[in-house]
Amino acid sequence: MGIHDGHRERLRNRFLQQGLSGFEPINVLELLLFFSHRRRDTNEIAHHLLDRFGSFSGVLDAPYEALCQVEGIGPMSACLIKLVAACTKYYADDKNKVGTVISSTNLAGEFLVPKFVGSRNEEVYALLLDDKRKVLRCTKLFEGTVNMVPIVVKKIISEVVNVNATAVILAHNHPGGIALPSREDKMTTRRLATVLDELNVQLLDHIIVSDNDFISMRDSGMLDAMV
Repeated sequence: MGIHDGHRERLRNRFLQQGLSGFEPINVLELLLFFSHRRRDTNEIAHHLLDRFGSFSGVLDAPYEALCQVEGIGPMSACLIKLVAACTKYYADDKNKVGTVISSTNLAGEFLVPKFVGSRNEEVYALLLDDKRKVLRCTKLFEGTVNMVPIVVKKIISEVVNVNATAVILAHNHPGGIALPSREDKMTTRRLATVLDELNVQLLDHIIVSDNDFISMRDSGMLDAMV
């Protein structure tokens, strides 16, 4: 038995009994790295990761190449960390499937916010609904830079027509910023609402996401003021 085997078993049992509740970021990373380091003390490596990237989420969001530069992190460990980060988004997407009913702003937020997990650039999604507010499709339309993304109304209209949607919720993120619409966001929203209205399709909302926070332009009154 290796010198760290007893500690590893205790940490694994603690996780199996209570999940990650009460775990510090160092413990979560330490536990994760058990799967790529069979014998080495992963506590030390976890400290290196947190020192470099500042937080657990910072570690998961770090680029693969940057992870590989950390002492004790090789290609296998870096791949494992990126896989866990990707799995969190995949899990959320899998729970939010076609046919889900979006009957409130909170449900729209729960559906859309996970789409932006780990996104380093601005992205735009269109949530397309039928007249009963069931999800027909949720599609990523565009991706830009860290603080700008082009929104082409023609592309959104094409998606609406393809699935015969009667309502749309637009969503995009402000990575590293605040969940408040810019002047450009408001102008684009107004233009899209006008075009959709001509097709007898309702723009239900435009949701701005920042980290785990979001703002609804509908609930804030901004969308109603545009129409």
